[in-house]
Amino acid sequence: MKKKWLITTIAALTLTAGTSIVSATVKNGTTADEVKYSNNGQAVTLQAPAINSDGSLYLPLRAFSEATGKYVDWDELRSSVALTDKPKLTGKYLLKAPDLAEGLKMGIGSSLTHLPGDPDNVFYTTADRGPNGEPTVNGEKRRTFPLPGYTPSIYKIEITAGEIKILDQFPLKVNGIDPVSGTANITGLPNVASRDEVPYDGTAEKLLQYDPYGLDIEGLAYNPNDKTFWISEEYGPSIVHVKMDGTLIERIVPQGMAAMLESPLVPLKETIPAVYLDRRQNRGAEALAITPDGKYMYMAMQSALRNPDKSMDNSRQLRILKFDLATLKAVAEYAYVAEDVNQYKDLKQADIVISEMVAVNENTLLIDERDKEAGDKAQLKRIFAIDLSDATNILGKYDTKAAGKTLEQMTIADLRAAGIMPPSKRTILDAQAFGYPYEKIEGLALVNGNKLAIVNDNDFGVDSKLEANGTELWTFELPYTLK
Repeated sequence: MKKKWLITTIAALTLTAGTSIVSATVKNGTTADEVKYSNNGQAVTLQAPAINSDGSLYLPLRAFSEATGKYVDWDELRSSVALTDKPKLTGKYLLKAPDLAEGLKMGIGSSLTHLPGDPDNVFYTTADRGPNGEPTVNGEKRRTFPLPGYTPSIYKIEITAGEIKILDQFPLKVNGIDPVSGTANITGLPNVASRDEVPYDGTAEKLLQYDPYGLDIEGLAYNPNDKTFWISEEYGPSIVHVKMDGTLIERIVPQGMAAMLESPLVPLKETIPAVYLDRRQNRGAEALAITPDGKYMYMAMQSALRNPDKSMDNSRQLRILKFDLATLKAVAEYAYVAEDVNQYKDLKQADIVISEMVAVNENTLLIDERDKEAGDKAQLKRIFAIDLSDATNILGKYDTKAAGKTLEQMTIADLRAAGIMPPSKRTILDAQAFGYPYEKIEGLALVNGNKLAIVNDNDFGVDSKLEANGTELWTFELPYTLK
């Protein structure tokens, strides 16, 4: 992941004896390779060579940052460098819960949020649409739901003594009767035959009903002003307003979707741009966040839209929408640039995704960006702080080819030529460097501005060989406060 700018630009940093960060003794005739370094009295080894010039030592910036325990991020469009202190791992907590059925684990962790006023060790989380698989039958991949009556829910959890404890469960429900479940509880089944996957039972032979109220829930956010939740989900993609007891209030959907979906028990509001209908299946509205003052809500797509077609699956441009919660209207949209797959080995650009988000304030978001590998194969498991203050609002401007190229078709050079400035990014956690073993960091929470919590989605243990549940929450302490 070394970048040329780190070796060829201002990356040359002069260090002399007595420097409080890194100490180095340079004598006449000493070569750069012979210089020894320490940080706070501890010996460190540099990952790139320094240059000894007339008794002054010039050190590449990335090597300096690594030696002093800092993350370093390069912003190509702004020609700027960000250095950030690394956090400290403070705890690991495992979920111990009964299986849902034989071969199906209990699932939480597709989201995570901390409510103001709650104890630091109490969170709310969700699972997604329920256990599902994708077997091949007669050469055709089929989406199966072995527990078709599963009810997506919000869970209140507590972390203590190395364990995640489920304190309460709030099944999602309508104020009436769901036509598929026959009760108030909704299902996790797809909504619309014309654009969603075809649902089968666990045998992959029997067709299941579509549920106009079904949700594939991913993001969870809390509005302190009216004490309600909002949930982002992948079918619409849409955002659903929910009471704390799990009752669905209303649903924000893309323009044009109301004509496809008859849901009289949950009013639809078409305030998401129509282009979001071009989402890739299972790559919808993955992340959601609300500012602490309850004024704004942000939604991030997991992957690039298929705009104009599926060849855009390898686009680096992912979309973030900003809503005014007073009107529920979209007021801004930003082009989030995913990490370049060329920095890594044997990864596809399409498999670098956004999984979760937290709003620190109106202009600062925490973004969970990851690859789709686990263990030793994983290369990208990062939490970035992004700054929207000077990012370009592109709402409604690059949705069709009428603008020359859609946002998804643009390269970095195209963004620069069009004057589009994406949000800046800086790393606040590299989970892979801590040995994080799981593929899916899908829950992220910030407590008191300086404590991070991350949790994985275990996919209900489908097609896995996990002996235990496989859901784990990790906590970190930041050496600074985000506010």
